[in-house]
Amino acid sequence: MMKNLAMLMILLAFGWAGYWVLGSWRVEKNFDRWFEDRRNDGWVAEYDDLAILGFPNRFDTTFTNLTLTAPDASMAWAMPFFQLFTLSYRPNHIIVVWPPKQTFTTPLEELTLQTDNMRASFVFHPETELTLNRANISVNKLNLKSTRNWQLGADNLSLAVYQQEGQSASYRIALRAQDVASPLANPPFSGIGLPKALSALEVDLTAKFDRTWTRRAVEHARPQLTQINLALAEISLGDLGLAMNGDITIDKAGYPNGNINIRAVNWREIVSLARDSPQVSPSITKAINGALNLVAQLSGTANTIEFSLTFSDRFMRIGPIPIAPAPVIKLR
Repeated sequence: MMKNLAMLMILLAFGWAGYWVLGSWRVEKNFDRWFEDRRNDGWVAEYDDLAILGFPNRFDTTFTNLTLTAPDASMAWAMPFFQLFTLSYRPNHIIVVWPPKQTFTTPLEELTLQTDNMRASFVFHPETELTLNRANISVNKLNLKSTRNWQLGADNLSLAVYQQEGQSASYRIALRAQDVASPLANPPFSGIGLPKALSALEVDLTAKFDRTWTRRAVEHARPQLTQINLALAEISLGDLGLAMNGDITIDKAGYPNGNINIRAVNWREIVSLARDSPQVSPSITKAINGALNLVAQLSGTANTIEFSLTFSDRFMRIGPIPIAPAPVIKLR
C-alpha cells in the first residue's frame, strides 16, 4: 500500500514538473510572438534577456533592458528590468513589478520616473482576449522629473480600476495620494512661499469607453473615452482648495460636452498662480478672473465660490462667458 502511494506521489510530481516545463515554454513562446508582432507593426521592441523562473507553482518572467518605442516615435519607454509574476494554475491574475527607474522619451521632453516599490495586480477574464476585470497599482514613493524643468512627486499613491457589473466598457477609477509634491514648488513659483506638497489628492470617477480594455489596447489602438461621471476630485494646497464633480460626454473628435461643478477656496490666489504660470496664456487667465469676479459678486462671497465649468460647442465657459477652447481628450 505504502509503495503504491509513494509511486503515485512520484508520478504526480513528475506530471506537475512536466506541466510547469511545458507552461514555461509556452509563456516564452507567447512573449516571443508578441514582440515579433510589435516589430512587424513598426514598433521598436527589444530586450537583452528573458528569464522564466518560479518552479513549481509560478511563472516569474523577467525582462532585462526592455525598450519599447511606438511606430510614430511619439513615446519611447526604457527600463533596466520588468517583471511579470503569475500562478501556474491561475494565469489570468498577473502581478507586475517595475524597476526603481524608468525613462520616457517624447518629441518634446524626456521624463525620468523614480519609484519605491511600484507594483500592480491585474485580473483578466479567463479568455484569450484578456479583457480587464480589475487592477490595483500602488507606489510607496514616486518622483517624475522632466528635462523641461518641472517635477512631480507623491507618497503612498494608489490607483484602483474595476470593471462595472454588466457594463464591459465602463470602469470605476479611484486615485489617492499623500504628500503630492506640487509642480508649484518649481520655477516660477518656488520663490513665492507656497507649500511644497498638496495635503490631499483624491479622485473618484466612472469612465465609459467605446470598447473594452483588452490586450488589443496595448497592441493596437487604445479605447477612447465616451463619458466621465466625476463623483469627486479634491485637491488642497495649504489654504487653497478645489473640489469638483459633474458629468461630461466626449464626442468622436474628442471634445467634451457637459458640466463640472467646482468649489474653489481662496480662488483669487489660485488664479494668481495660473497667471504666473508660463503654461497658461494671459488671455485665458484674464477671462477666468473676469468670470470668477462676476460669480463672486453675484454669490456675495469673497474667498470661496461655487460655479459650473461648461463644455459645449468645443469651448469652455463659466456661465455665459467663454474662457478658452475645450481640450481634446484622446488616448494615444
